[in-house]
Amino acid sequence: MEYQASEIKNGHCNGIVNGKIEFHCRNAFSELNIEAEKSMVQQRKHETSRKEAEDESRLPAIEAAYTSIIRELGENTDRQGLLRTPLRAAKAMQFFTKGYHENIYDILNDAIFDENHDEMVIVKGIDMFSLCEHHLVPFFGRVNIGYLPNKKVVGLSKLARIVEVFSRRLQVQERLTKQIATAIEEALQPAGVAVVIEASHMCMVMRGVQKINSSTVTSAMLGAFREDPKTREEFLGLIKSD
Repeated sequence: MEYQASEIKNGHCNGIVNGKIEFHCRNAFSELNIEAEKSMVQQRKHETSRKEAEDESRLPAIEAAYTSIIRELGENTDRQGLLRTPLRAAKAMQFFTKGYHENIYDILNDAIFDENHDEMVIVKGIDMFSLCEHHLVPFFGRVNIGYLPNKKVVGLSKLARIVEVFSRRLQVQERLTKQIATAIEEALQPAGVAVVIEASHMCMVMRGVQKINSSTVTSAMLGAFREDPKTREEFLGLIKSD
């Protein structure tokens, strides 16, 4: 009994078959899991605080840059309407590019689940906003994502978060489409991934050719969606249906 009490205290089983000892072992492992989760939460909080501090430290330089731009455009930065515009613009630009401080592993954390499901999963019509890296003007539209699970599924809202991570950067639509597909493939190891984006680009609407009704469609097909025409056709048909 003394040996068993010692084993319970230390949270080990060592092959002993005893209901009471097994109960304590399970408790010990549960406590370890809880402590690990607490540690991960603390690490994420620390990382968030560090990123916020970095943004705060860079804000004055970005604000000064906007002040210089506005002055060089011929405006008076001391007039009432523009007094705080450089600061507001600097904060807005940091928000528009916050994806540089994020990665999919932080986003997904505990949202990947073992599931015996191998049929197509589609989330369509995900709103997307990004900045064209050529002119720093917006492009926006909708993202359609499909994947064929390979014993693992992801929380549906996390697909929208993946879109957010990569769209909140200076981008081109072609690269954004591929990055979303590749990130899902690396995280889930599915049988296939498909991503289609349709977007309007303000660099074509507000300047240049000024074609207000134009839109750009890009796609990335990986795995079964690239190799199997029927799978690809099913996906494309489903995202077009109401």
